[in-house]
Amino acid sequence: MRFFNQLHRTVSLFLCLAIAASALTFAGFSAYAEENAAIPQSSWQMTVPQIRVTTAEGNGTTLQKADGYQNANITILGTDGSVLQDAVSFKVRGNTTAMTWVTKKAYTFKFEKKKDVLGMGKGKKWALIANAFDPTLLRNYTAFAIADELGLEYTSNRRFVELWVDDSFRGCYLLMEPVQEGKDRVNIDIESNDGKKDFLLEYEAMRVEDDVTYFTTDGLRFIASEPEEPTEEQLEYIKSTTHDIINTMQTGTRNEIEAKVDTDSFAKFYLLNEYLKTFDFDMSSVFFYYQNGKLYAGPPWDYDLSAGNGNPDYSARGVATHEPEGTFANARNLYKYLCKNAWFNEKVKEIYREHYGFFANISTDGGLLDSVREQYGDIIARNYHEAGWNAAKWWINIQLQPQKSYDGNYTFLKDWFSARNAWMTEYYEVYPTVLLGDADGNGTVNINDATAVSRAVASFPFDDIEQLRLRGDVNLDGRLTVDDVTLLQQYLADFTVEYAIGTMTKRGV
Repeated sequence: MRFFNQLHRTVSLFLCLAIAASALTFAGFSAYAEENAAIPQSSWQMTVPQIRVTTAEGNGTTLQKADGYQNANITILGTDGSVLQDAVSFKVRGNTTAMTWVTKKAYTFKFEKKKDVLGMGKGKKWALIANAFDPTLLRNYTAFAIADELGLEYTSNRRFVELWVDDSFRGCYLLMEPVQEGKDRVNIDIESNDGKKDFLLEYEAMRVEDDVTYFTTDGLRFIASEPEEPTEEQLEYIKSTTHDIINTMQTGTRNEIEAKVDTDSFAKFYLLNEYLKTFDFDMSSVFFYYQNGKLYAGPPWDYDLSAGNGNPDYSARGVATHEPEGTFANARNLYKYLCKNAWFNEKVKEIYREHYGFFANISTDGGLLDSVREQYGDIIARNYHEAGWNAAKWWINIQLQPQKSYDGNYTFLKDWFSARNAWMTEYYEVYPTVLLGDADGNGTVNINDATAVSRAVASFPFDDIEQLRLRGDVNLDGRLTVDDVTLLQQYLADFTVEYAIGTMTKRGV
C-alpha cells in the first residue's frame, strides 16, 4: 500500500475527480464535493480506499438481512486517485453478525457485470467485513496473512477500507473477495459434463437458510455452495463423491487417502485453524473444494472469533478456544479422521517448522501485529472515535467480553499470540530435545556415533540425515564435519570438551 503526504493525496485525488467528473453516472463532482463537506476534517486523511454507498430508498443504515438486496450506487476511491462508480445491489450479509442487535453490520454488494475492484481481480460480488466481534479489527487480517504465508490456494484478496452508507460514516471495514467460483476467485470447473465435475462445499453444522442446498453424509452436514443451485443429479454426484472421500479418510491407507485428498492443502489449512483456534471450525464458514478428482481444504474465511476470542464462561468450546495452550481443530469436521494418522501430523509439523520464523514474528515487538497497527492506526481510531462503535458496550455471549480500551484488547491479542506460539513451538518440537552425540539414536553415546558422523561427512546416504545432524552436530554449528568426529572421539576418551555431549539438549532445526 503506497502512502502520500496529505497535500499530495488531496491534489492527486481532486485532479483525478475533475478529469472523471463528466463521466460520473449517478452523482456529479459538485454532489461528491458536497458529500465530502459533511465529513469531519479530522477524518479526511485518505490512507486507505474509501467506499461510499447511496441506497435508492435512503435506508442503508437501518437495513436488516431479511430486507434482502436493495438498489444502490457505489463509489470506490483508491489511494492512487482511481474512481470506480456503478449501480449495485446492496444487502446485509453474515449470520451471527447479521442479528438485529449487532449495529455494525457486514454487507455484500453486487455489480450487474464483473468488475475489477482495487486491482483484486474481476468479480460481481464483494464482501464488506465489519469485524464486529473483534475489538482489535486485526484478527481477520492476521489470519489471511498467515494463509498467504502458507500458500493456501484461492485465499481471498482484501483491503482495509473506510465505508460511508447514505452519508453516514460506518468506520473501518475489510473489503474482500467472497468464497465463490470464478476465474479470479476459486477457479474450479463446475460446468463440465465429463463425469469429473468440480464443486465447492461449506461445512455447516446446523444453520438453516432459504435458497441454500444442504446435504448430510457420514454424520457431517454441508452446503453445496457451487454449483449454487445444483440439479438433483449434480447434488447426488456431490454427495456420493464426498461420502467416498470421507470413507477413505476413515479407513484408507496413506496412499489411498492421498489419491483422493490433497493432504498438503489439508495440512496447511489445519495449521492455520489450529494456530488460531478458530471458534467456528466445527460449526460453519469452513470450505473445501473438489478439483480434478481430489478434495482440497480451503479457502479460509471468517476469523473475527479466533485467537482467544471465545468466552470461557459460556461453554467448553469457549474454554478450549480461549486458552492459548492445547489442541482444538484436530477433533473437528474432516480433521477428526485425518489427525488420527501420525504421517499427517508429521506433515503439519514440517510445515510449521518451515514457516516458524513467520509465526514467531506475529507477536514480537515490531513484528506483524505491531506493523499492521502502526500502518492502520488512524482508521482504527476513526472506527471508534468518529464512527462511534464501542466494542465494550455490546458483545455476543459466545465472545470474550472486550476490555474498555483499544490498548487493552490489543495487548490481550498480542500476548495470546505470543503464548500460542510458545506452546506450538514445544508441541511441534521446533527445538527438539536430543541426547547430544547420540548420532545413531540408540540412546547411548559410543564409538558407533563417531563412525556414523564420519560416514555422513564422507557423504554416505542415511534415511534420516536431519535427525543424525540434530544429535551428531556436537559443536552446534549447524553442520556435520570432521570436527564433530574429533570431539566425539575426545569425549569417549574422557577428554574434557566444552560442549554438552552426553546430555539432553534442545536443538534448533
